[in-house]
Amino acid sequence: MRARPFRFPPAALVLGAAVSVQGGAAVAKSLFPTLGPPGVVFLRLGFGALALWVIGKPQLRERSRRELALVAALGVSLVCMNLSFYESLDRLPLGVAVTVEFVGPLTVAVLASHRALDFVWIALAAVGIVLLAHGGGKSVHTLGLVLALTAGFFWGCYIVLGTKVGRRFAGTTGLAPAMAIGAVIALPWGVISAGHNLGNPQLVGAGVGVGLLCSALPWSLELEAMRRLPTTVFGVLMSLEPAVAALAGFVFLHEHLPARAWLALVLVVVASAGASRRSAPELPPDA
Repeated sequence: MRARPFRFPPAALVLGAAVSVQGGAAVAKSLFPTLGPPGVVFLRLGFGALALWVIGKPQLRERSRRELALVAALGVSLVCMNLSFYESLDRLPLGVAVTVEFVGPLTVAVLASHRALDFVWIALAAVGIVLLAHGGGKSVHTLGLVLALTAGFFWGCYIVLGTKVGRRFAGTTGLAPAMAIGAVIALPWGVISAGHNLGNPQLVGAGVGVGLLCSALPWSLELEAMRRLPTTVFGVLMSLEPAVAALAGFVFLHEHLPARAWLALVLVVVASAGASRRSAPELPPDA
């Protein structure tokens, strides 16, 4: 009798994707002193787009103008999300930045549910944000919080647009060109920010690693998990990402969060999990 091939449990794939994304974010933050946030965004989107293009091999010639416009809008939201998030990450601990950014997809999930009771989850997350603003420690800066909220807004836009693109494009064939558009938009800021360091093979290699860890690898893991998990379960597991981010910040960046920041993180995780269980929208992965 032929042995069945071993497959990782889908929950492990989701958690693996979260570890990949947040580990990649920790690597990205370590590159800020030499490349700056815009330089890292450019490398992440550029090499991430290249990897996804090789995987999906998108064909765009026969696409309608409306479909191409959706891809372009997705690319704009993607670069805005990444630029604002990395600028916030330059001013905040990783766990705090991801926790605040998570308000974006949480809001989309609540609005998609059309249940008045689900607005309790928004209130719970708002309490968490207030705790971060007033008790997150000296490392929490107001501008960083505003930038993280901005990233959350564009993450929400990305989810709405990504859902529409996902219905018209199979696999990575819509996301790959969107990331390429984002890389082109980020190019001028990336060059100005990184300067001559873009010619450093070691730094560029680290940028390639960020692109793979934050985009190609987790997207592939999440896609396989979504095929095998109910959407509600997938959403709840994704809600653990702020906690994974805080742990990644502690392990890789030696970022220590005060007790109130951890309480705020727990509130946002609970709110996200609760909204996911009730609404369960179709969410594309964080790119």
